[in-house]
Amino acid sequence: MKLLVVESPAKAKTINKYLGSDYEVIASFGHIRDLPAKDGSVEPENDFTMKWEIEGRGAKQVAEIARAVKGAEKLILATDPDREGEAISWHVLEALNQKKVLKGIPVERVTFNAVTKDAVQKALANPRAIDQALVDAYLARRALDYLVGFTLSPVLWRKLPGARSAGRVQSVALRLVCDREREIEAFRAREYWSLVATLATESGQTFEARLVGADGKKITRLDIGNGEEAKAFKEALETALFTVAEVEAKPVKRHPYPPFQTSTLQQEASRKLGLAPARTMQLAQRLYEGVDIGGETVGLITYMRTDGVDMDGSAIAAARRVIGKEFGDRYVPNVPRKYTVKAKNAQEAHEAIRPTDLGRLPAMVARQLEPEQAKLYELIWKRTIASQMESAEMERTTVDIAAKVGGRNLDLRASGQVVLFDGFLTLYQESRDDEEDEDSKKLPAMKGGDKLEKRSIAADQHFTEPPPRYSEASLVKRMEELGIGRPSTYAATLSTLRDREYVRIDKKRLVPEDKGMLVTAFLESFFKRYVEYDFTANLEENLDRVSNAEMDWKALLRAFWEEFQASIGETKDLRVGEVLEALNGFLGEYIFPQRADGSDPRVCPTCGNGTLSLKLGKFGAFVGCSNYPECRYTRPLSVPAADGEASAEGGQGQPGVRILGPDPATGLEVTMRDGRFGPYIQLGEGEKPKRSSLPKGMSPASVTLEKALALLSLPREVARHPESGEPILVGIGRFGPYVQHGKVYANIDKGDDVLELGANRAIDLIVAKESGGGRRGGASATPGRPLGEHPSGGALEVKAGKYGPYVAWGKIFATLPTTLAQDSITLEQAIELVNAKAATKGGSGAGRTGARAKSTKTAAKSKSAASKPAKSKSAESKPTAKAPARKSKASEG
Repeated sequence: MKLLVVESPAKAKTINKYLGSDYEVIASFGHIRDLPAKDGSVEPENDFTMKWEIEGRGAKQVAEIARAVKGAEKLILATDPDREGEAISWHVLEALNQKKVLKGIPVERVTFNAVTKDAVQKALANPRAIDQALVDAYLARRALDYLVGFTLSPVLWRKLPGARSAGRVQSVALRLVCDREREIEAFRAREYWSLVATLATESGQTFEARLVGADGKKITRLDIGNGEEAKAFKEALETALFTVAEVEAKPVKRHPYPPFQTSTLQQEASRKLGLAPARTMQLAQRLYEGVDIGGETVGLITYMRTDGVDMDGSAIAAARRVIGKEFGDRYVPNVPRKYTVKAKNAQEAHEAIRPTDLGRLPAMVARQLEPEQAKLYELIWKRTIASQMESAEMERTTVDIAAKVGGRNLDLRASGQVVLFDGFLTLYQESRDDEEDEDSKKLPAMKGGDKLEKRSIAADQHFTEPPPRYSEASLVKRMEELGIGRPSTYAATLSTLRDREYVRIDKKRLVPEDKGMLVTAFLESFFKRYVEYDFTANLEENLDRVSNAEMDWKALLRAFWEEFQASIGETKDLRVGEVLEALNGFLGEYIFPQRADGSDPRVCPTCGNGTLSLKLGKFGAFVGCSNYPECRYTRPLSVPAADGEASAEGGQGQPGVRILGPDPATGLEVTMRDGRFGPYIQLGEGEKPKRSSLPKGMSPASVTLEKALALLSLPREVARHPESGEPILVGIGRFGPYVQHGKVYANIDKGDDVLELGANRAIDLIVAKESGGGRRGGASATPGRPLGEHPSGGALEVKAGKYGPYVAWGKIFATLPTTLAQDSITLEQAIELVNAKAATKGGSGAGRTGARAKSTKTAAKSKSAASKPAKSKSAESKPTAKAPARKSKASEG
């Protein structure tokens, strides 16, 4: 018997079907060891010794692997084919050596880029040893992330209350978002005018031409800066005679895009499918690990964490066959296409992301896949096929037009484009962020000397616009261009920024929160080198040199640590006042935007002689007057009220108070406030004023007076119980929104709006709860969604619980990992979860795939027992560190 170790249960199940009875395939559930989340896990003074720890789920998996290896003739480590996968294999081998269970058993390392029978068998025929250079690169990256997180984050906590963490990649990505916001704040709109003539040919066909010159001088987009100039040009054009001066037609080719790599897949999935990068990677992981297609479990795509864009020769040949069959020989280029990466620091260690079988068309597998999986597979298939198709052929036409009026010569230009042969465009066209569609209209036939008839002249006013905020897709693209992070880290980095509440997503754009702006300003003021784009990219480059055995990993750490430690030391004597003054200057445009009347934005609008400045309080940062306590003016950082008016007295000196308006019923003032447990609404003042917390997901900036009054009206009656006739109330409690009937409470689903919840929905939740529905322990009233029967008997259901969605099978309850959604989990995935849960006998199982289960029996036995989170695939550390008088997380993420 040969023992083969992979990361995930899904991957193990797929491969086990390929190999038969000669092999036992076991999942490690991702990393089995990690650095303990405490000081001293990396010791720079002891040549960067790293103290690894196995606990919880990792210990159970190591014990399971150790049991299986005792009777094995060979151990085969078959984790993913990247740096992280190499590290998982190394950790497994180290743990087994510590247990002294190998005893001469040969160990092999194999990698495959696709979970297919042929790929797996080919890999087993070509084993190798663990690549120590890749392991060293992982160790260096892990040590760097730990040292930055556990050294820099406590400095933030001491000098900048309210800050959560800093990290090697996280902080640089945050700087990109914040720098863009500062550009937007500093932007001043500029007026300009365009003049467009609608003209007609002698045959009566109309088209538009734009004014581009006058009296021998070019006119660019911004040259006509006011209405008077535009009016003068319009009057001249109204009486001008128009003649075609020159017609130029040029053939143009558009070439297809390369197949997907990780970053471009995340970008296109965001644009075309509306998927967040993290969700894209979850779906791609499932497609890679294997899906049941017609009774056969097979991996549908190649490995999805890659910065390569090349394809295997056999895949290229298969693509060309599909193109010829589906589109015709005209769409097959004479020579196969080869692609190379242009991005900085690209490793190109793996193939591009492509279907494992290009003959497996999207329509063939759509019924076997979840809707989002099917859409992502179709996107990958189309991009791959299009990458090997013939170029599109176009003709781009430019027509120069002379307009004569009196002694003046005005120049106009019209441009158009026609597609002569659509080529790859018949299948695929890449989307763009922040760009208009450049496809021009077709122009009518014209030749030099033709007379044109004026139909109308339009003079339109425009204003320049600030640069757009980053979307998740465009931020990933920018990070890739700068060489910040790696394919496996983009999604995790973005998730960390949201989890730390440094950014929020508004209309699919990343908007920095106040605390994110403050953290970035602090780091740029006192640790500028470590958030510079070039420094981070060069560090990534050195990590790549380590992985290529061109640089010693400890030499890299020594060089970094010497400078970094000195920088930390320079901030020890830094006073909070110095920090605030630096931030006042750095964030001037953001904190103190220019006033409409041109007055000094830092003059206090209440007392008239105080100076507004950034202040730090126990609830976070705010803007206050220098004449405190005589003047009690305060306002939030980025939400100044109209005309600079904020809480002069209503705030009672408390930071973060925003006046929303008076309550029509009582006349009392309604305010938005920052509290110890988050933002809340308050009615009036006094000893016990009425208050309401904000539902999770509701941004304080989005709260209007109307919405605040609705929240203050809670709890409110929404229905009467169909049997008892007693009222059913809806409200917000300690654990979130709920409905109540007498002593029965039921949580409201995330998809329900507490302010819009209707009578029918409220009755459904209560009746379901009273009839025994909901989570173990009765925390939720949401009925379960039937998934089917377990092979061993018994129904499987997915339910929404107090601590998240879970799968129920008899007395076994398995929490859904973050990689799976409640509305899309399949029967097969549910069976894997409950089987893994049953096998752990009430423990928890987690790994790179995020699988985790927690039993109520274990929770009941010990309230102090905590389920350890999965050690997921990420280049960033997630330690929990201690700072004076508080605990927090220092995470690179």
